[in-house]
Amino acid sequence: MFKMIIQHSLCLMLLPRFLLAAVMLWLLDFLCIRKQVLLKMGERQESPDDPPVCVSDSNKMFTLESLRAVWHGQKLDFLKSAHLGRPAPNTEVVLVQERKQVRILDCVKGKRPLILNFGSCS
Repeated sequence: MFKMIIQHSLCLMLLPRFLLAAVMLWLLDFLCIRKQVLLKMGERQESPDDPPVCVSDSNKMFTLESLRAVWHGQKLDFLKSAHLGRPAPNTEVVLVQERKQVRILDCVKGKRPLILNFGSCS
């Protein structure tokens, strides 16, 4: 029962943001608006490696799949543990040299700032 109340309250909190994003996708389905937006974006990102901007009426933005993706993204953003202006979560990390798991704040030494270096091997 309590879980259902939380889910319903979460839906009510996310609904305004979701509806705004859905309206933006709906507006982008109008060819004249899409053409203006994409051409403005293309002017800002003039890179020789980018292909030319192609605007057609066949690629719709307001689809059930895109609305599902927007809802999922809004929900993930709302439920994340790190928020701007709030204390950082003290998550577990792996110390590479020692190959052991510790909490981030365990690495703080005195009043020295803690610098985290992230990377990806994909």
